[in-house]
Amino acid sequence: MLVEEGGVTVEVPRESGGGEGAAEGVFFNPTQELNRDVTVAALAAYREREPRAATYLDAMAASGIRGVRAAANGWDATLADLDPDAVELARSNLARNDLSGEVVERNVNSLLHDDDRFFDVVDVDPFGTPIPFADAAFANARNLVCITATDTAPLCGAHFESGVRKYGAVPRNTEYHAEMGLRVLLSALARTAARYDVGVTPVLSHVSDHYVRTYLDLSHRATDANSAIDELGYVYHCQQCLHREHEHGLIADPRDECPHCGGNQVLPAGPLWLGPAHDESFVASVREQVTNEMGAAKRARKLLDTIGGELHEPTHFDQHRLYGQWSEPAVGMDEFLDELTDAGLAASRTHFGGTTFKTDGTLADVEAAVR
Repeated sequence: MLVEEGGVTVEVPRESGGGEGAAEGVFFNPTQELNRDVTVAALAAYREREPRAATYLDAMAASGIRGVRAAANGWDATLADLDPDAVELARSNLARNDLSGEVVERNVNSLLHDDDRFFDVVDVDPFGTPIPFADAAFANARNLVCITATDTAPLCGAHFESGVRKYGAVPRNTEYHAEMGLRVLLSALARTAARYDVGVTPVLSHVSDHYVRTYLDLSHRATDANSAIDELGYVYHCQQCLHREHEHGLIADPRDECPHCGGNQVLPAGPLWLGPAHDESFVASVREQVTNEMGAAKRARKLLDTIGGELHEPTHFDQHRLYGQWSEPAVGMDEFLDELTDAGLAASRTHFGGTTFKTDGTLADVEAAVR
């Protein structure tokens, strides 16, 4: 069937997306339109930041819709896939839109390790974990690496052993599990990039619809790789009272007891990325590049507005979870945030949920401000 998205028309399998009854063969997920809309806007914003960036690799092309949209927006696009049916479909979808671009039937790791091939932007959007493709991406991308991870259960700690194996970190299934997954992923990617003396700076990250997406600006200097490693550390989370604290460093220093409630159920998580997961100015630029022809434009703008206002604290609270812990009825979020700021704390909403917030205060500070 034909699908119109972002000003292009592509042919996709009639039933796809991985749901019940989905057809085997070339994969297409209609629910990822937000991901693709934000990608196109981010590519446009990045080209303003780095005008020399011109080449784009869609590493797992499938139907080719992401690469076709990049080509339609002026990128010299290469679309890669191992499935010959996908390659044929992606090639026809470029032609359908009168767009030039290269389509190759090749494993992306092999393609990226080809001495004759370099790309300014590498976009890795696999089914499941992106880790098997991270080495090749960071070793051979010039400017920007875009990464999607759909294996949120291992990242968030729900599948603990799998998370440890795949990401080389200890994840914990907390009430801020979505952000836990994001920071586990960023930690793994920063460590992978550092092996190639590449430093990463997350300029935009979000967790939406059961996937994690991040955009990493690259610096090919060992000192910047060191700086990225310096952003790693551990979070210590009390399961009894929800207090948490963090510290930088690659060696964990587990707490024997919680400094807030005195309990002995303090769990370490890490190494996590503790630094900023976005750059406010870049997020604002991406927001400006969202166009009305995008099917998820309204949702994308709301998402980017929220991310742009988020504090950079490495964990967030869920207001309803706190009031449940206190056995008290929750107040409205606007009133709640006003109480925090009136008490001298910085506070912001987050994109992780409608009742989630970040603050520079401790749990004790929050309690003192609102109870």
